[in-house]
Amino acid sequence: MKRKTKPDWPAIAAAVAARIPHEALHPGAMTTALAESKPRKAGTAAARWAVAFSGGADSLALLLVLWAEGPGRWGRGFTVLHFNHRLRGRASTADENFCAQVCTALGVKQVTGRWRAARKGASEAEARAARFEFFTREMSRRKLRLLWLGQQQDDIAETFFMRLARGSGTAGLAAPRPAQAMPGGRCHLRPLLTLPKAGIVTALRQAGATWREDASNAGGDFFRNRVRRDVLPAWQRAAERDALGGAALSRELLEEDDTALEAWLAEVRPLGEDGSLNLSKLAGKPRGLVRRALHRWLLAQPMVIRISRQAFDALLRDVLSGRATRHSLGRDGFAVIGKGRLRFAPGRK
Repeated sequence: MKRKTKPDWPAIAAAVAARIPHEALHPGAMTTALAESKPRKAGTAAARWAVAFSGGADSLALLLVLWAEGPGRWGRGFTVLHFNHRLRGRASTADENFCAQVCTALGVKQVTGRWRAARKGASEAEARAARFEFFTREMSRRKLRLLWLGQQQDDIAETFFMRLARGSGTAGLAAPRPAQAMPGGRCHLRPLLTLPKAGIVTALRQAGATWREDASNAGGDFFRNRVRRDVLPAWQRAAERDALGGAALSRELLEEDDTALEAWLAEVRPLGEDGSLNLSKLAGKPRGLVRRALHRWLLAQPMVIRISRQAFDALLRDVLSGRATRHSLGRDGFAVIGKGRLRFAPGRK
């Protein structure tokens, strides 16, 4: 019996990088990466990186391109993070083993996490939360500042339709971002957002690469899968043009608008040092800016406040009018408007 030859992953990486050159990657992500690869101050270390690697086509292409470009740009001293969701039995174990084999062949360190609380029927949101909890924990433990993620152009359209269904504003519709600031001074980078899935798959095949396929992606259990399977193909056929490229351009424009609103809000500075919202500074401003300021005020409170959309809109109406009143924020307290300010009043214990 003829023995199977092991893939020459360094050679495959070089071939993939030749088909996905540096210039094809998102400039926003790469500009941030190059800036972070240099020490911020003399005598300090450059940012340390992690690469999220599931074993699928997108994350594999990302890992191979970063590895191939490493010597001439930023080195290969990054850490690969793989999270085993333990939702697909032997297939999940095979994913983990495949990732370990690739990393061993490339000579990079892989850290694997396993979802101990995994259960049959877990939601897409639960799985994602567990995965990013692992990423955050390992990055904090290892003092890693940048996390590379493999989302590509198809993901932009999928995310747009999902966010559109729940009524997101510019901040939500501008996702996923090529360079996204995260808590703790960390940053998520998505350099493949300029590339459609089909182009990435073609590059991998031409280079002789194999990857892992998640069979559950073809099912209809998760909203994203249904959008990918049923919505995107029909939408692309109806458009009769590069609909994915159009969605990517719209995402860029939405991010520009969202950044402009953030800059305007920073100039207005309606949040006081005492935690109150100065309504006089918002007088005459567009409703969209006041809405954003109210969101910031809620996030600035010492506890997590969750209110319904209807309750938020009712509070927004009174903030816009400046009418003296109070709104319940659940068991934690009240939003009180009076004397030109919005303040938080704790509830009774």
